[in-house]
Amino acid sequence: MSIKELDQTYVLPTYARNYDAHFVRGDNAMLYDAQGRDYVDFGSGIAVCSVGHGNPRLAEAICDQAKKLIHVSNLYLIEPQARLAERLATLTGYDVRTFFANSGAEANEGAIKIARRYGTDEEGNVKRYKIITLEHSFHGRTITALKATGQEAMHTYFGPFPDGFVYARDIEHIYELIDDHTVAVMIELVQGEGGVQPMEKSQVQRLAAELKKRDILLIVDEVQTGIYRTGEVLASNLYEITPDIVTLAKGLGGGVPIGAIMTTLKEILKPGDHGSTFGGNFLSTRAALEVLDILEAHKQSGELDHMMILFEERLKSYVQKYPDLFEKEVGVGFMRGLRVKEGKEAGDIIAAAFKERVVVLKAGKNTVRFLPVLTMTKEEMELGFARFDAALAAL
Repeated sequence: MSIKELDQTYVLPTYARNYDAHFVRGDNAMLYDAQGRDYVDFGSGIAVCSVGHGNPRLAEAICDQAKKLIHVSNLYLIEPQARLAERLATLTGYDVRTFFANSGAEANEGAIKIARRYGTDEEGNVKRYKIITLEHSFHGRTITALKATGQEAMHTYFGPFPDGFVYARDIEHIYELIDDHTVAVMIELVQGEGGVQPMEKSQVQRLAAELKKRDILLIVDEVQTGIYRTGEVLASNLYEITPDIVTLAKGLGGGVPIGAIMTTLKEILKPGDHGSTFGGNFLSTRAALEVLDILEAHKQSGELDHMMILFEERLKSYVQKYPDLFEKEVGVGFMRGLRVKEGKEAGDIIAAAFKERVVVLKAGKNTVRFLPVLTMTKEEMELGFARFDAALAAL
């Protein structure tokens, strides 16, 4: 049986696979298929491969750790876990403790549990429980994270869902929804699945201040925006706010599964309130430490900011060059998109780009999304855009 036949026979069909390529190796922003063809990757595994494919430093760190210890469970001290928690607090400048999970959905589940615990007294009486999220948000695919997601289409199956979530049209609408039962507001500072939609900075800062005044927690889902994706360690740093809870995943491990919940509520949980068998084990936290080392140096060198500026300029040029295709350029840092005009299909552009061997993604109803590896070189970027040009010309 071919790999495609094996997949179609034995793997649950939960993904709309692109069977036109079977990737077998990678080198920074380049992917190579089984036939040896190269592709420029402007998707980085949906914002996961932050330090590129086949990064030798990350591979060496993973290999070194695997030779010693991969896992012992959270019943014992885990040195790289403790060092990673310290590193995240130091890099972000937040006075926090961190819980480590395995994914973004798990991190968001944990954040919701912390919020619900905050709204419960010591006798276990629920005082406040409602969490406000935004329409078009995306917070994960577990039952609770799915219900927290402000997209009605996501709530069609799998019910009954947990109660206590309400959805605001936008940030200004949040104030109208706050009542005596509200314990938290959960937002993405740049909605990823919702169409690469950044929040207005002044509105976010006003919201953070107002929530603090009302003793309502601010949870910022940074599963996609975190770990230098927007140019700073966290988008929260970029927006100059201090959330009560921040969730991370995707780019933190560079491809090794890891999630994290950072919180200023340092005493909110006690032993037994939450846990994870795999979360924060030797392998994942050692990988994350190496990712942070690589990206911190890349940021300090100025190269990350320089490449982000060049990338934005190139995307803006497409709006001018193809006014019949694109409405505007959107996004922040290396989380960007081209909004496709009504009557045109983002899917057609993505398919044409793939045919020219450049990987781009879809977001929202009609946005072509770009999430390149953060260590992308100028040469890789130029090759990718040359191929993207060819794809647009063909359309």
